[in-house]
Amino acid sequence: MGGKENERGSASVEQAGLAALVALLLIAAIAAVAAGGEIDAGRQLAGALGRRLTCAPRLPDACRHHALVPAYGWPLARLARALAPRPEALRGPSGLPLMPVDFRRCRAQSCAVAAGPHLTASGRRVTAFTELIDHRASEGWVEIVYWLYRPSLGWQRLSRRATGADVDAGGGVEVLERDDPALVPLETLPGRDHYDFPATERPPWQWQVAGRYPGWSS
Repeated sequence: MGGKENERGSASVEQAGLAALVALLLIAAIAAVAAGGEIDAGRQLAGALGRRLTCAPRLPDACRHHALVPAYGWPLARLARALAPRPEALRGPSGLPLMPVDFRRCRAQSCAVAAGPHLTASGRRVTAFTELIDHRASEGWVEIVYWLYRPSLGWQRLSRRATGADVDAGGGVEVLERDDPALVPLETLPGRDHYDFPATERPPWQWQVAGRYPGWSS
């Protein structure tokens, strides 16, 4: 048994090293494309490859579906998209209108200034993090909590409840990466409990959200 375990461990290390080498080669190729003038093409290729490299080790089919699907299953993923609020800008301490953004990519007011319903002035997508509370078996309802982060203002909690009939009614809703706001399920967010925040911006959900893996049949 020990020999097989060691072999598996060695294979994992080798696979990780190979993935890193491939990533470096691809980065070099992308840089060459961009240097040749095809900037947009290089960025699109970089984005696609980045998504593949980061999602591949995590969840089955995570690369083919929106992150909501492996987190909650298709019916509840559709519900989360259907009930998603349209975020609004709130005034920050400097008086600037701030939109909710992905805290992993934006922690300053300057990158969260509103430029419309979908993007900030710095090109950041409007984002909401989601949490699922499923009480259909005991109480007949499911709750989707949307957590909105605005730098300097911290977290806003918006909640939507639905019945089993509401879940069934959402069967035709599409779940697409391009839809706004961008939705990120906390249940499958790597390292969600270990991000550092100032005391005034500490997430109320931190250490409170149980992981899910994965909920295809929910």
